[in-house]
Amino acid sequence: MRDVIWFERPGPANTEDVLRVVRRRLEQGGISHVVIATTSGATGARFTEDLAKHQVERICVTHHVGFRGGDTDELVDASRDRILAAGGRLLTATHALSGVGRALSRVFGGTTPVEIIAQTLRLFGQGTKVCVEIAVMAADAGLVPTDRAILTVGGTGRGADTAIVMTPAHMNDFLDLRVHETLCRPIGEAESA
Repeated sequence: MRDVIWFERPGPANTEDVLRVVRRRLEQGGISHVVIATTSGATGARFTEDLAKHQVERICVTHHVGFRGGDTDELVDASRDRILAAGGRLLTATHALSGVGRALSRVFGGTTPVEIIAQTLRLFGQGTKVCVEIAVMAADAGLVPTDRAILTVGGTGRGADTAIVMTPAHMNDFLDLRVHETLCRPIGEAESA
């Protein structure tokens, strides 16, 4: 049995503790891929650089272009450069748990099954939803295997506050995804994300 680290509040104040938890889990073995959610790239760069000494693939998943409107890419060029220089990979793609369904809900009202899945995962925290979502996105891009466990890092708003070990699945096999370990996550009230 492994201990779960519980944070009192969600958010970026937990990032360094999450990094320590991830390093400790990687030292136990059995993980060859780490997928990190990153918006500006700061969290992705921090994890990619720090985990370079571990023999793991490091994939940083960003918001899709236009997430905040217009044709804006929120990934900062300096962070992109740091991630790539440290040997990390970048994935910018449609969000697995919203996609076109979100546009339909905004225009026509109601909700889609995918939005219900996302909201259900948020019951365990925004970071948990993010961890699951980026695993599916990385699997669909061919950047992680779907036949063994990977480690994912997500957060609430900015930074990192959640780390999970799971076997990912492709979007069309979503119900085959399996969560094996929750390494850390917040227990406090969620910040708006």
